[in-house]
Amino acid sequence: MDGWGVVAAVAVVLGTALAVAWTRRKPSPTLPTPAGHGPKPPRPSEPNWFEAALGRTRALLGARIAALRETAHDGRAQALEDVLLQADVGLKTAQALVARAGAADDPVEAIRRELRALLGEPSEWTFPTRPGPLVVMIVGVTGSGKTTTIGKLARRWTNEGKRVLIGAADTFRAAATEQVAVWAERAGADLVRAGEGADPGAVAYDATSAGVARGMDVVLIDTAGRLQTARPLMDELSKVRRAMNKARSGAPDEVWLVLDGTVGQNAISQALAFHEATALTGVIVTKLDGTAKGGAVVAVAHQTGLPIRWLGLGERAEDLRPFDRDAFVDAILGPKPSSAVSHTP
Repeated sequence: MDGWGVVAAVAVVLGTALAVAWTRRKPSPTLPTPAGHGPKPPRPSEPNWFEAALGRTRALLGARIAALRETAHDGRAQALEDVLLQADVGLKTAQALVARAGAADDPVEAIRRELRALLGEPSEWTFPTRPGPLVVMIVGVTGSGKTTTIGKLARRWTNEGKRVLIGAADTFRAAATEQVAVWAERAGADLVRAGEGADPGAVAYDATSAGVARGMDVVLIDTAGRLQTARPLMDELSKVRRAMNKARSGAPDEVWLVLDGTVGQNAISQALAFHEATALTGVIVTKLDGTAKGGAVVAVAHQTGLPIRWLGLGERAEDLRPFDRDAFVDAILGPKPSSAVSHTP
């Protein structure tokens, strides 16, 4: 065999040995996926979104009402009222619900039916189709989540392709203006602002005028947080509203009150006071994922007659969800065992 033949034979032997070793190799260990990498879990469907966020209220309200199935009829009404009060439904609303459902054989389904009736026909707020910007004035007490809610609304609407402008009319605190500026940048929204201590009515006027001039789809006006018992500050809301109307007749189109869902029955007094100071068109309830007091949503709707427009169900921008009556009721009571209820986003 010549030299090239030897080389060829050696190559065949080595190739065969490598092939055998490859087929007998041990599988490589699977390394853990670093945090924040890999495929994201699917987001929950609309009903699950409510169910996950309102779990604390459901554990208190739904579970305890279900336990009343074993309670004697003569004691069920009082026991039902006690459970409703613990979930911050409020005395007036609790008594109305007990009067209608206290003697039912199945207290869960009776309360489910009455809650839906009390909250009104399901009618999600829809964005108007008329020309010109939608002008929304946002009000609420300090710490209710007002500015964060404005940022989430701006993010939602810019993601839908709408042009959004935010007016930073909370001029009492420099930090508030900076917070709005951060949200505006994140959302890709325009911002109209002024220095600390500037006239909030003037900022609201300039923002509304700019929204009209620039052809914006939405103008969101942030206002200073204020206690509902501070009469001069509450009266100032009327001045801000008049300034907006001067900039564009009919503005604001919507006045939404932001309520902290963890404050329970105090939310009702806030809603009534703000409604008196500046006629509200709707309510946004925030921080519901961290409380068992979700019954306050029912009390506010019942005792003020105002529609619930949005619910804050978490910290992310997408956790601000349009209010869905049926999904909300099923989330705080638990879904019907024998039915698969679907809700559209």
